[in-house]
Amino acid sequence: MANKVSALARLTPLLLIAFVTAVPAQTMQPVSAPLPDAPSMIQEQQQQSGTTGSTQSQTPGPDMKLPESSKVEQNSKSTPEQPKRILYVIPNYRAVSADANVPPLDVKGKFKLFFDDSFDYSTFLYVGALAGIAQANRNVPEFGDGADAYGRYYYHFFADQGVGNFFTEFALPSAFKEDPRYFTLGHGGFFHRTGYALSRLAVTRTDDGGSSFNFSEVIGNGAAAGISGLYYPSGYATWTKTGQRWADQLALDAVFNVLKEFWPDIRHSVLHQN
Repeated sequence: MANKVSALARLTPLLLIAFVTAVPAQTMQPVSAPLPDAPSMIQEQQQQSGTTGSTQSQTPGPDMKLPESSKVEQNSKSTPEQPKRILYVIPNYRAVSADANVPPLDVKGKFKLFFDDSFDYSTFLYVGALAGIAQANRNVPEFGDGADAYGRYYYHFFADQGVGNFFTEFALPSAFKEDPRYFTLGHGGFFHRTGYALSRLAVTRTDDGGSSFNFSEVIGNGAAAGISGLYYPSGYATWTKTGQRWADQLALDAVFNVLKEFWPDIRHSVLHQN
């Protein structure tokens, strides 16, 4: 009897291995720990039953496609945000960071944007610099020379700035239901982003999230150039002079669009500012 018990004890591991091999994996019950003598056999059965495969499928690999929400979250984290000012002075209220989800501006918000841009402290400095350059070049000889002439240049340029902002940021965007802000692209190569920035002169976002011709930019600057002929000397009210002022303002807005597009990258990579 003792010999039979001893023989059975020696055969027990072999019988267990044979049982594990013979029984299909689908009918196996989970065990708390693998048998000491058969670790490789348990691992093979787990691979056949898809246990290992299901575990691997839950771990994202380099080729695994992420949900769209995760992609947007990653892009928003990796794209630098637009600051409120460029070079600590130039107001940047109109720029919206790439991938930012912002609500549309109502009429009150558009008026605030026009007011902030027109009466920011930097506007007075900017107009003062333009007035000094124009006087040095005698752009309008009728204004004369000296301090009085500088004052004439100053308030004419300040009026140009305010009237242009009124039409392009408040009046026409409210009438045509357009969003006067610049929505940064933030992705792609240099030429692709530059082309996008320049195209914003002709294409803009609407209040309902669509796209349309940028009536506010094109017509607004044209209206501002025409109205300026009312307070400039009579020789500057011609169609040629008005067209020149209109083209100059469009060109200036194009330069600022490109600057707004790349300024977050310059600020982050070149100036090392968060």
